[in-house]
Amino acid sequence: MKAISIGTRYEIYNDTLKAYDALPAKTYTVRFAQMSGFYLEERTDLAVREKVYGVHTEKAEKVLKSFALFERSMGVILSGDKGIGKSLFARCLCGQAVSAGYPVIIVDQFIPGIATYIEAIEQEAVFLFDEFDKTFGDIRTGENEANPQSGLLSLFDGTSNGKKLFVITCNSLYRLNDYLVNRPGRFHYHFRFDYPTPEEVREYLTDKLSGQYQAEIEKVILFSKKVSLNYDCLRAIAFELNLGEPFEKAILDLNIINTEAEKYNITLHLKNGDTMTAKKEQLDLFDTESNICIYLWDEKNQNGIHAMFNPTDCIYDTSRGALTLSGDRITLTPEGTADERKAAKENLVPAYMVIARSAIRNIHYSTV
Repeated sequence: MKAISIGTRYEIYNDTLKAYDALPAKTYTVRFAQMSGFYLEERTDLAVREKVYGVHTEKAEKVLKSFALFERSMGVILSGDKGIGKSLFARCLCGQAVSAGYPVIIVDQFIPGIATYIEAIEQEAVFLFDEFDKTFGDIRTGENEANPQSGLLSLFDGTSNGKKLFVITCNSLYRLNDYLVNRPGRFHYHFRFDYPTPEEVREYLTDKLSGQYQAEIEKVILFSKKVSLNYDCLRAIAFELNLGEPFEKAILDLNIINTEAEKYNITLHLKNGDTMTAKKEQLDLFDTESNICIYLWDEKNQNGIHAMFNPTDCIYDTSRGALTLSGDRITLTPEGTADERKAAKENLVPAYMVIARSAIRNIHYSTV
């Protein structure tokens, strides 16, 4: 038996009781019991057991190096759609943190008073809030109480007891409190995760596919230029291809379906050097029976034109990193009278067309 006193209060524990001057460098989850309050439950460390693609390892090292130099708490936002690497990066970062001697504490649910509990941990530690926009989203703890995210702002200010590294992952930036985004005093870093590039798709599938199925890779890359594929999708595709099924058949059975309309930016390059564009056009690039007709605009010469093409003629051009269409597969119809259209056709000769998925604009500024 062990007896522990806190002030005038005594608690009785069994002989497994151990006392530490600081939390050991392990991984914990915050838990809450109605009778005893908050506590930490030890869990398995967040290890990465697969090859890490991209710059995850380097970025994780950068975060820990900066945190060691900081004289106050520091925050990191990991944002982007599901399945594109946020959790993998968080696992990579937390694994490195434990190796560096920092305890990692996972916060996976909102409990009133949790900010005060975290504040009481006066030790350098990493706190991971996974899917923060969901877990600490539109929840009210009472009629007159503040939103959970607002209640954490003072904790994230960096002046709490004990230097802490706060890491939050989120799928939707628009569900984060306005006082978290564009506030480097609270969250010093913001890493935005995007879908795998064609080069990353090729590297991933080259690693995962048996030699006899490597020829399917270019089909997947072409498909990825039409539809957003995350690493979860690529993992499933690789599994099916290794069973010996061609990609065009495998994709029909997988849980990768068109639930949202894909939008594309189109740039038509003319042989005279001019370009005409259309932004965020909703196209069905999988229609094998119908032609597509889109309206493009020349900002320089202030004139428009209709372009018709068949989506099956699109190819993936590695030099341009996008879907392209050769000029001889495009039919142009200028605006205006019959004579004006005839005159325009002599000058408006298509060289090639570039079709790229319309992505969320880059959230970071660049001077390049």
